[in-house]
Amino acid sequence: MQPLLRIQDLCIDFISAAGNSRALKGISLTVNKGEIVAIVGESGSGKSVTSLAILQLLPSPPAIYTSGTIEYSEDGQTTIDLLKASPALLQNIRGNKIAMIFQEPMTSLNPVLTCGEQITEAVLSHKKVSKNTAHQLALQWMEKVKLPNPDLLFKRYPHQLSGGQKQRVMIAMAMCCEPSLLICDEPTTALDVTVQKTVLQLIRELQQQTGMGVIFITHDLGVVAEIADRTLVLYKGEIVEQNSVKTLFTQPAHPYTKGLLACRPVLHRKGERLPIVTDFLNANTSDREWPPSTSEQESPQMDTNGGRKNEVLLRAEDLSVWFPGKKTFLGKTTEYIKAVDDVSFDVFKGETLGLVGESGCGKTTLGRTILRLIAPSSGKIFYEGRDLTTVSKPDLRAMRKDLQIVFQDPYSSLNPRLTVGSAIAEPLKVHSILAADNKRRERVKELLEKVGLKPEHYNRYPHEFSGGQRQRIVIARALALNPSFIVCDESVSALDVSVQAQVLNLLNDLKKEFGFTVVFISHDLSVVRYISDRIMVMNKGRIEEIGEAEDIYNHPQSAYTQRLITAIPKGF
Repeated sequence: MQPLLRIQDLCIDFISAAGNSRALKGISLTVNKGEIVAIVGESGSGKSVTSLAILQLLPSPPAIYTSGTIEYSEDGQTTIDLLKASPALLQNIRGNKIAMIFQEPMTSLNPVLTCGEQITEAVLSHKKVSKNTAHQLALQWMEKVKLPNPDLLFKRYPHQLSGGQKQRVMIAMAMCCEPSLLICDEPTTALDVTVQKTVLQLIRELQQQTGMGVIFITHDLGVVAEIADRTLVLYKGEIVEQNSVKTLFTQPAHPYTKGLLACRPVLHRKGERLPIVTDFLNANTSDREWPPSTSEQESPQMDTNGGRKNEVLLRAEDLSVWFPGKKTFLGKTTEYIKAVDDVSFDVFKGETLGLVGESGCGKTTLGRTILRLIAPSSGKIFYEGRDLTTVSKPDLRAMRKDLQIVFQDPYSSLNPRLTVGSAIAEPLKVHSILAADNKRRERVKELLEKVGLKPEHYNRYPHEFSGGQRQRIVIARALALNPSFIVCDESVSALDVSVQAQVLNLLNDLKKEFGFTVVFISHDLSVVRYISDRIMVMNKGRIEEIGEAEDIYNHPQSAYTQRLITAIPKGF
């Protein structure tokens, strides 16, 4: 096999006021032509640092390359050390020979250019073609990555697209020049399972057609099993294990790898406590059974009703949310986007109702509408018998303490200028709960401990925490007012499997302690099956089917739900 990229003994330090910290500790890896190599590991393990180092995208300082080489050879004859390449040569290689799909599409796309213009720009930068040809190529790539209505989305700006659609625009931009090496940094994190499957098939097809090499960085081990030929496991900046995918899944050698594989919700029954990676790292795992038996779990299986009573807490009747679509020159709306289209359902007191569907199906819109964060176009929402669509603003404000939401992106939902302690204390002040500041401070510290953080974290700012910790902070803020109803909007979708397991365990523990009701929105059906009592499936603004979680997961009635279940990466 012809080596395309070879990294030897790469060490990278980061300088800070507190001193130097080593992000990569002498890693070595090879990517061959026509090979897909996956890099897995927890947040902070060094996955993204490795990918950014290849294209010299790490700012220096604070990054310092203390040792190593990164050699790229497209033809097997000429070798370029990317660490010593000139800026002009790197400019020619980036996006043309080596392309990258970044993790965060919203921060990677230019907000003042339309999505089509950005793909066209990528084509014109590296191909000698006319603007018209580049335009047509951009449209073709939008079709290839399954973007609906390419002609319409070509003219839209990034903020007008869903998270999954923005990610597909990024994928089209990376692939439009047909690079010899494609680096994918968590490319399917924001995608629902059907689009994820399509994108994985697309990457695999292009790789087979062109013989390009792929570095696929992900925290989703099911995706690794679906696409990769070989897998490397990174832990604290070191490669602790590398092997073929099948061997890694069936005979993991390192305790860390065993922990990552064992904590996936798909392996566990409803209500079982998910194992976490530290359980494996701290224990002697040499004699441990693999795969782990479910009987090893500390907690017994939860009652399938999850403590649910058949008492309706929230009811939606004929609920619709329409947004203006096409308009005339004078601004009159001629077409509407039916984000939620005439849906009716009940949420029972004490249950967890899973809400699933593809990107753009209306899940988030529905979740925000039942909390009255978005005004419905028609229909009624009854909470404990009161119609939220007709209550006065002062009454709705008073009811807010019972109705809370955990947003999809914890970083953007926290004020960067407020300490996390102040952010959690803010709703207590707004609703005049606990008169004295010192009492509110004590309440916030208790909440921080409840979600697995420390009281001393009170005075830190959001940027000082990892993604998983920030998710815990927004859960603590949602719990501050002791609500009876919480909407969790994709609250674990961007987390690596070990942190996801911790947050799911936390939600189960807190639900038992506080007895709140949850609507859990996610595109990951294996997570929804694990945590939910019932599942509601949405498709194009309508409810496709609703039923007990195990029934929907194991015996889906609708063809649409069957397609969603089939698309879930199963692993080995």
